[in-house]
Parts: sequence; structure tokens; C-alpha cells
Amino acid sequence: MRARIVALLVTAAVALGPSLLTPAADAHLLAGPCALTPAQGETIEHLSAREIRCAVGLFGPVPGGAQRAICIARRESGLVPTAASRPSGMYVGLYQHLDAAWPGRLAAWTSPVWRLPSSPFSARTNAIVTIRMVEAVGRWRDAGWPVRGCMDRPPTGAG
Repeated sequence: MRARIVALLVTAAVALGPSLLTPAADAHLLAGPCALTPAQGETIEHLSAREIRCAVGLFGPVPGGAQRAICIARRESGLVPTAASRPSGMYVGLYQHLDAAWPGRLAAWTSPVWRLPSSPFSARTNAIVTIRMVEAVGRWRDAGWPVRGCMDRPPTGAG
């Protein structure tokens, strides 16, 4: 009888799965990496810098650490995740990825279980894809981003 009860409870737990978790725990598990909430009054640039720090912390190290990663994003987009090159819009997002290359990069450098936004205009997704690319090849330049102007600069502004 005891074995039946245990089996019934295990079956119920498997069937109900994530709904047995508390709402806060469930939201955390479904959110994936670097699911940051903007602080009251926080600028998009500051939030983008926090997203980059998180991505470097989870998926780095990268040369120059978070400081260089933020510097490069500042140079590429002004830390504005909705930035696009003008007039063509050929390069998009925080790190100005080639728009045509984005779907392949998203597939290669993220996991569906993370449930990240698929848009290159998501600071979180763009930062994670970029940091994973740089970490894998070992150098910013080899991943497509020159480091000019971002060599051991002291942090400024949102960085």
C-alpha cells in the first residue's frame, strides 16, 4: 500500500511538474540566464551594462572582462539595444550583429530552454550571444569586434 502511495505521488509530481513550484521559483527557472529587472529610474544604457556584466559572469571569461565588453557595446550602439546602422539597418542591436547572420548566431549560441527573446534588439540575448562567441574563439577581434578604443580604459558612465 505504501509503495502505491509513493508511486501515485511521484506520478502526480511528474504530471504537475513546474506548477508545484512557488511562483517566484517557477519564474526564475523559466526566465533563463541574465533575466534582470530594471531598477526604478534605471536607464536602458545602465540596464544594458548590467546585462553584459551578467553575461560575462556566466559565460566568460572574455579578454578585458566586463569592462571591455561594455566599452565595445558602448562604441557599437551607445549601449542602446534597439540601435541599428543607418541608413541600411544592416547591423543591429547592442553589439551591431549583421542582421542576416543573427538567426544562425541565435541558434548556435543559445539554448531553447533559456526562453530568451529571439530579437537581436534584446540586450540580454544580444549580450549572451556575443559573449559566448567571444569566449569560444578567445579574442574579440577574431569574433568580429575590434578592440580599438577599449584597451584597459577606466570605466565611465553606464560602464
